[in-house]
Amino acid sequence: MPRAILCVLDSFGIGGAADAEAFGDAGADTLGHIAARCAAGEGDKDGLRSGPLNVPNMDRLGLGAAGRLSTGKDVPGLDFDGEPVGLWGYAAEVSNGKDTPSGHWEIAGVPVRFDWGYFPETIPTFPEELIAKISEKAGLNGILGDKHASGTVIIAELGEEHIRTGKPIFYTSADSVIQIAAHEEHYGLEKLYELCEIAREFADPYNIGRVIARPFVGETSDTFQRTANRRDYSVLPPEPTLLDRLTEAGRTVYGVGKISDIFAHQGVARVLKGAGNDQLFDKTLEAMDQAADGDLIFANFIDFDSLYGHRRDVPGYAAALEHFDRRLPEMIARMTDGDLLILTADHGCDPTWRGTDHTREHVPVIATGPGLEGRSVGGRKTYADIGESIADHLGIAVGPNGTSFL
Repeated sequence: MPRAILCVLDSFGIGGAADAEAFGDAGADTLGHIAARCAAGEGDKDGLRSGPLNVPNMDRLGLGAAGRLSTGKDVPGLDFDGEPVGLWGYAAEVSNGKDTPSGHWEIAGVPVRFDWGYFPETIPTFPEELIAKISEKAGLNGILGDKHASGTVIIAELGEEHIRTGKPIFYTSADSVIQIAAHEEHYGLEKLYELCEIAREFADPYNIGRVIARPFVGETSDTFQRTANRRDYSVLPPEPTLLDRLTEAGRTVYGVGKISDIFAHQGVARVLKGAGNDQLFDKTLEAMDQAADGDLIFANFIDFDSLYGHRRDVPGYAAALEHFDRRLPEMIARMTDGDLLILTADHGCDPTWRGTDHTREHVPVIATGPGLEGRSVGGRKTYADIGESIADHLGIAVGPNGTSFL
């Protein structure tokens, strides 16, 4: 019986979404714009990278071809000579949002047809009655932040005051989310988790998708670092996902990184955490060593989004793509007969775009495996085709919201 490895390169869109204008993202293209900046010498950074975008392994599998299919334009630097050796194409999102849960749930066969609740870009951003209820039940003497912010930036800004006062840092983003940052030692990790559970309870009436615990360590603004002990408190998907269906069929689902959190810890039997893409790559290899026939390894590589997309860091994003590409042969070498590897994304986050929000884009669909012959899978009408292709590969019934491209 085969296995499947599904890698989400968080925010790695490839442009071209037909409905991008409705989201204010007409023309956004994470891959294309990174590649263009690099080709123009605007992606160089001393000691980090230089020159055109160099991702030969993904290009050989079909990344450049997928980019051309998505946008109708060549991707600078991605010029593999010959027919791609993998399955290649793109998928369009049908979910109402361009956020993390919507993208992952749709990949797993369950598009989000409803609208999430969001907080306004005001200071303060959270409703006064919401914070009052959380504070009363949690026994807080006040909060810090209360605005839209980048997580690392707001920790650097308010972390020292947090340590001094004991007040947790509340912030949000363009996603449907309440994020709460606190120091692992000075505040306490379990105390932070308990606070997030309380916040989850009172966030439900506002239709907020996630409450996220953002623990950090360090003693000064220059040394603060977020840790791998992040925990998401998500609402449940509205219907059974691919993960649930595999679990019901007696298969084991391995969640690498924040996957289990995104699915409210439902359908994931084994959780492997890591801080940053390199550790997450190692954990994916570890899961491949453990997984049995019929199992799914579902991994999220968060740095592309959190460190580079939202921060609009083109050289950093390019360097992270190149590093992932250099390591990709390690993953392919671990594959055994019958394995299927799919590389995709959950939305875009064009680092050349205005603001700091995600961008509405197509995502790449790149697949390979022993004995798999290269061909185009075309433009898929929903991300759900990705999950349902995995269902088909693993020998369970294909769900109602997508079709297999295998």
